[in-house]
Amino acid sequence: MMSEETLLPLTEQRNPRTMELDTMSPEQLVRVMNEEDATVAPAVAREIRPIAAAVERIAQILRQGGRLIYVGAGTSGRLALLDALECPPTFNADPQQVQAIVAGGTGSDVSSSAEFEDRADLGREAMVERAVGSNDIVIGVAASGATVFTLAAVEEAHRRGAATVAVCCVPGSPLARAAEIAIVPAVGPEVLAGSTRLKAGTAQKMVLNMLSTGAMVRVGKAYGNLMVEVQPRNRKLQARAERILMEAAGVTGEEAAQWLRRADGNLKVAIVMASSGVDRGAAVRGIAAAGGQVRGAIAAATAERRGGVR
Repeated sequence: MMSEETLLPLTEQRNPRTMELDTMSPEQLVRVMNEEDATVAPAVAREIRPIAAAVERIAQILRQGGRLIYVGAGTSGRLALLDALECPPTFNADPQQVQAIVAGGTGSDVSSSAEFEDRADLGREAMVERAVGSNDIVIGVAASGATVFTLAAVEEAHRRGAATVAVCCVPGSPLARAAEIAIVPAVGPEVLAGSTRLKAGTAQKMVLNMLSTGAMVRVGKAYGNLMVEVQPRNRKLQARAERILMEAAGVTGEEAAQWLRRADGNLKVAIVMASSGVDRGAAVRGIAAAGGQVRGAIAAATAERRGGVR
């Protein structure tokens, strides 16, 4: 006969290595937390293939003008919201392109939002309100993989033709079974039983970092490891854009400022112009023809220029 413990999802079970947590010295306590955290990256590494598949699917959706929509509750929802909020400043993404739906709303505190986690109707309604369809990808984030709000949203998204991904920490969970792509870093029981803001939260943050960054790189938001969608709207961002241009094109600071002026402040266009010697119009056309990829635009512009010289 199974014990009550074995019926609990892994994320809720007690960790045998921390049963005496309240008797530990501060050093012992933080050491065991550090040791447990060290198991998170290997757990994520075991999910590289589904993460990569999700990255490519997200990139495909974004290229088609679709949306990436995260759904979650509690810590999972707030982590998803953080990732969505970071996309506009990092990648100059339209705020509508990457969204997050959090049970109870993004302004809710823990006590006021907890009751919404069990509302399947609200999860379904969220998909209807956003008019989710075949040109979107919905990613459900839930440590246990059983959050009712999140599961219902993913199921409704799938019914409406959207691509679906699960990010959870329990193999075989309802959410993992419901999504087309399941990303399941099984980090095991937490140091503090049930506190999934710890290892599970760290694992989810790592996966979300990979999903958004990987997809944005795939759609041309980077050149090498440089951010090339920086919009120089203030002095700090102007200086950052100039530094990136200096690195990308091997020009001086003064030259970088001049190229940016010629490109009307568009860093991507400035990089192509400075690297290949073409004018602004040719750089813009080259970037469009290369699907937004700076590297491809430089290669095409350089070849065209050389051909014109001959």
